[in-house]
Amino acid sequence: MKKIIVLGSGLVGSVMANDLAENHEVTSVDISNKNLEKIHSDKIKKICADVSEKEVLENLIKDFDLVVGALPGFMGYNIMKRVIEAKKNIVDISFYPEDPFSLDKTAKENNVVAVMDCGVAPGMGNIIFGHHNKTMKITDYECLVGGLPKKREWPFEYQAVFSPIDVIEEYIRPARYVQNNQLVTREALSDTELVDFEKIGTLESWNSDGLRTLIQTMKHVPNMIEKTLRYPGCVEHLRVLRECGYFSYEPIEINGNKIRPIDLTSKLLFPMWEMKEGDEDYTVMRIKIIGDEGGKKVCYTYNLLDKYQDKTISMARTTGYTCTAVANLVIGKKYDTKGISPPEFLGHHFDEINKYLGDRNVIYNAQKQFL
Repeated sequence: MKKIIVLGSGLVGSVMANDLAENHEVTSVDISNKNLEKIHSDKIKKICADVSEKEVLENLIKDFDLVVGALPGFMGYNIMKRVIEAKKNIVDISFYPEDPFSLDKTAKENNVVAVMDCGVAPGMGNIIFGHHNKTMKITDYECLVGGLPKKREWPFEYQAVFSPIDVIEEYIRPARYVQNNQLVTREALSDTELVDFEKIGTLESWNSDGLRTLIQTMKHVPNMIEKTLRYPGCVEHLRVLRECGYFSYEPIEINGNKIRPIDLTSKLLFPMWEMKEGDEDYTVMRIKIIGDEGGKKVCYTYNLLDKYQDKTISMARTTGYTCTAVANLVIGKKYDTKGISPPEFLGHHFDEINKYLGDRNVIYNAQKQFL
């Protein structure tokens, strides 16, 4: 039995720990005892510690076969760097803003497998992309994705699985997409469109920076875009907050005290966005891949509509189980490519990962259409 340590025990990290504990010896680490108390399995060892401390992290991971990262994005890059320097393999879901490939040389020198962005999107969407990139000349890739609460409450009709600052980062980080082989950069929340989804209804899509590594690894594809989905109307509220400066990282002085507006905003919004006991959610994703396959123009469409089930939040399931599927491939030495691996590098393992998800009732319905 292999030993795995999971860093972070929030809504997603706890789901991953429980899943991995079915076949491995798992230890879960979090700075919050409240988070650790959500893990009820006797199989999982729990440690309360601050892994942002370099020595603490190094001492914690030294005896483990694999590190799984489920920490907030602002911690993700430095944690991955330190894990690599400690010569430990890592599979990670944190959505950090830094360039992951800056760690590639270090990972190769330390003989480390490091898979990043291993969630739903980025994550499974990239794996699907990599899978089709082997067999067809892709011309167009579009991914529409969002996590939505079943209970719609004014004003945002939104609840967050991830840390508030990570969610807000989506609303302020410039969105990049590729059009006619040219990199286009637009502000986040721009180019809103109404899109209909079966069983859910009309949702609103907007530009977000979800392509990530695909911009570098899939340069031969002329058109690529990822857009985030919310209930209609949510975007307008977010744009008002952003334009008024509530998402700013620049400190302002109030009665002699300096404060970053984003810290105040996240503190105020978290109680409104927090998933509470009994709350249910959906994960909606639609991927379209168009290109030439065997001399014929085809379109592959993947639809995911996942719902809260087995007392587990959908976004935690769809994100977490993708990560644990890959963790099993790495720890079983089925995927052993040294260096930084974005999820599209695992396209040749699509069938195994898709089956793993299907066994946990995360179903991607695929259709092929000749154009």
